[in-house]
Amino acid sequence: MSVRSLLSLGFALILLSGCAGHGVREPAPLRGQALDEEVQRLMQAARVPGLALAVIEDGRVVHLKAYGLRDVERQLPLTTDTVMYGASITKAEFAYAVMTLVEDGRLDLDRSIAEYLPKPLPEYTKYADLAGDERWRKLTARILLTHSPGFANFRFFPPQGGYDPNGKLKFHFDPGQRYAYSGGGINLLQFVIEAGLGVDVGELMQQRVFDRYGMRRTALVWREDFAADLAIGYDPDNKPLGHKQRGAVRAAGSMDTTIADQAAFLAALSRGEGLSAAGKAELLRPQVAIDSIQQFPTLSQEATADNRGIELSYALGWLTYREPQGLAWSKGGHDDGTNNLTLCVADGRRCLVILSNSSNGEGLFKYLADATLGPTCLPWFWGGYVPYDHPEWRQPEARRQPHPPCAPMSRP
Repeated sequence: MSVRSLLSLGFALILLSGCAGHGVREPAPLRGQALDEEVQRLMQAARVPGLALAVIEDGRVVHLKAYGLRDVERQLPLTTDTVMYGASITKAEFAYAVMTLVEDGRLDLDRSIAEYLPKPLPEYTKYADLAGDERWRKLTARILLTHSPGFANFRFFPPQGGYDPNGKLKFHFDPGQRYAYSGGGINLLQFVIEAGLGVDVGELMQQRVFDRYGMRRTALVWREDFAADLAIGYDPDNKPLGHKQRGAVRAAGSMDTTIADQAAFLAALSRGEGLSAAGKAELLRPQVAIDSIQQFPTLSQEATADNRGIELSYALGWLTYREPQGLAWSKGGHDDGTNNLTLCVADGRRCLVILSNSSNGEGLFKYLADATLGPTCLPWFWGGYVPYDHPEWRQPEARRQPHPPCAPMSRP
């Protein structure tokens, strides 16, 4: 093990044990006006035009508020019913819906997808690139949900970087070998469910997630009624990017939603609704250990010991890690003009949802998590959630430095 790895592991373990207490009183989570003032201060400092925030305690929403503007040009306020792009938090709710099929006995997490499809996967046009490579038969729902199929994030993002609109789908390593985030793998599971089980994923999520929890302004495709209260996305320089009207269901990230709806879902999940106790435990059980330095680039084999102290892992559609107060699970969502985060700590007793209409939003995640939930071990560097006041940590050389997630961070 390298000196960097030894130092990182030791520092992480010391900090993780240290934040457990030992007579040291941790700052209390902010609520009410104090939280409002902190959110607004951070937004102004990080140049985030709009942000919506929900806090959940013991399965109950205790804070639900929107700040700033949904449309800067027209000076329209963001509201708790403003439709915002959910991006990849779609994946976590898709995983929840998949678990309802598992509990119905319609899907086995460990059965080859070959047993569900009417014909071999490469015989479908979308997956013809895999012809001649029988490793596709090793793919299972569990492998696809834990982001370990061996694919790139999407076929048009090659390992060498950049964008290739003609990129080919291929295995970069054997299925199940290691973690490498793959939206394409999530969309493949959607395809298997639809082609193999005859279940429309859009209808599945509408019935078993959105309708069940009263998420009346959430959908996987664009609805015209969203237009009346809609968030415009903004790039790092606050240039408006508009709002894409997605016309096709994509389990990897086509969801439009609101902070009120996301709070309702996460509160229900924390209470254990919709799944058996065993089903919820399986959904959130750490299953694939993660030792990558950062989540992106997805196929990088650079490794670190920074996150061993928190047992960073992937469950079914959710990132997991451990804090002294218990298991934590999280899912982020990122696109141009969108940065979102869902996070539960203390075995789900305290949760946070952040939706922002800004490419600068992730620069607030660590500070807002600590402000609302108390000091956390959120793996901010691994997730790319570099605090706005530390731009030096975005430089390539920062990947060669230790970033223990439990280290106390000086506030700006």
